[in-house]
Amino acid sequence: MSDYRTRGIEAAVVQDLARKMVFIGGPRQAGKTSMAKHLCVAAHGSTEGRYLTWDTAVHREAILRERFPVDSGMLVLDEVHKYTRWRQVVKGLFDTRGPGLRILVTGSARLDYYRRGGDSLQGRYHFYRLLPFSLAELGGESHQVLTDLLAYGPFPEPFLSGSERQARRWSSEYRTRVIRDDLRDLEQVADVALVEHLVLRLPDLVGSPLSVNALREDLQVSHHTVSRWLSILERLYVIFRIAPFGAPRIRAVKKEAKHYHMDWTLVQDTGARFENLVAFHLLKWCCFQQDTEGRDVELRYFRDIDKREVDFVLTERGTPLHLIECKLASRDLSPSLRYLHERFPKAQAAQVSLESSPDVLTKEGIRMCPAEKLLAQFV
Repeated sequence: MSDYRTRGIEAAVVQDLARKMVFIGGPRQAGKTSMAKHLCVAAHGSTEGRYLTWDTAVHREAILRERFPVDSGMLVLDEVHKYTRWRQVVKGLFDTRGPGLRILVTGSARLDYYRRGGDSLQGRYHFYRLLPFSLAELGGESHQVLTDLLAYGPFPEPFLSGSERQARRWSSEYRTRVIRDDLRDLEQVADVALVEHLVLRLPDLVGSPLSVNALREDLQVSHHTVSRWLSILERLYVIFRIAPFGAPRIRAVKKEAKHYHMDWTLVQDTGARFENLVAFHLLKWCCFQQDTEGRDVELRYFRDIDKREVDFVLTERGTPLHLIECKLASRDLSPSLRYLHERFPKAQAAQVSLESSPDVLTKEGIRMCPAEKLLAQFV
């Protein structure tokens, strides 16, 4: 708890707990338990009797016997979705005690799965995704923090270790736990080893449109099987995919998505890893806007039949809000970014670089700046 870093969704979670239950999902080890305990301590001075996890025998017995705090305040139920009757338990608690008892339910990808299994909780909770650390959560416009994020990844344990060796070990162990534990628990997959091989193959393909056919040939399985495995990896927060942004007047491609990793330390190429880092920050911003404001925002990319490409397009209801291009060094303005901005002049446009550089506005109205200057604006 001494190393705790404030998370971007905290204020919204506290506000929503006054009216409804709050469910928090997201990748394993993204900091959900630490945040929940932090909120407990802030509200009650300790977690005693206020934090119950299904993974601890004493706490599990309390949940089974429904021994919950008798007074008002916060109650955290961690990994409770592993209990088959968890919906009935939290529904009963909320219906009889809420909103006096502020109920926070946390869990990994499994919570995402299991909450969709029925509608008995409909209207009783708000759902948030807690993704790993962003630059804004770690110190804002700091080039050193950006460099550390690139090296160690965004997950709290490897990032706070400050060691590339520890980050590599953590990454390998994390991948094994997700594939061998979560995948087997949640999905019927006949050949887990082939899925693991897919996970090892994907980092080399970051930043380019992902060809399912090429993967199918590589793995010697069907197109349907590869597509299904990619969807599973998305649901487990191993990867995320972004679709192309298409509009008739720009002759955009409309098929293959690009993919990125939550743990970008798997990506060896520096340019692709940097692009992955930027993609993560924009995705996290989209999740925040969707979960807290209900906005219809999406992260996409642009590529047309003339092979002009812009790395990222943030849209709201299909209209571009922000156009973003990534460069390791930002000396010359991307012709593709200029082209797309000319067609959508109301959208903000920026070319960000990993290398420290001046923060300037071009005559076309396009911002050229170090990545940390722009990404610090995204929660």
